[in-house]
Amino acid sequence: MRKIGYCRVSSSDQNPKRQIIQLQEIGCEIIYQEHTSGASTNRPELQKMLSDLKEDDTIHVTDLTRITRSTKDLFELIDYIKEKRANLNSLKDNWLNLSENNPYSHFLITVMAGVNQLERDLIRMRQREGIELAKEEGKYQGRLRKYHEKHAGMNYAIKLYNEGNMTVKQICDITNVSRSALYRNIKNNKSSLLK
Repeated sequence: MRKIGYCRVSSSDQNPKRQIIQLQEIGCEIIYQEHTSGASTNRPELQKMLSDLKEDDTIHVTDLTRITRSTKDLFELIDYIKEKRANLNSLKDNWLNLSENNPYSHFLITVMAGVNQLERDLIRMRQREGIELAKEEGKYQGRLRKYHEKHAGMNYAIKLYNEGNMTVKQICDITNVSRSALYRNIKNNKSSLLK
């Protein structure tokens, strides 16, 4: 019977250290960790952990949102873990109990997964409302363009392109500008000159 930890953060600038410490404190022998969105269960480390899962193993997470983000995925995950005759434990969601001895297990999982889904939906709704309000007030700029008019690398890339002495690959390597962005900017510059 192994104690297996799983931790996940959504982006590379987030730090999983707090989760790792909590999982080490409860004695997890193996800890799988990922820097990726939880929107899908098609994550390399999660899939590796599930394929290595053995009977009587217990997967530990700091909270259910680390391992799954949707009710449907949670149920599929739980079914898979039960088929392997393993267990899932969440430090935050201590009501979770996959044993057959608990008649309320499936009911509680359904309710709590629904609550988690509602919470995420409400956050998204508030974000959309905030963006709409900011747009109405003229404060919303949208996502900042990476290659704006004063971007030194792009301006240098266009200059080199116009000189015609280098290949696009060489220009992109030197300026660290993507090919598609360079072509897009060249096209936009040509169309603005024609107006």
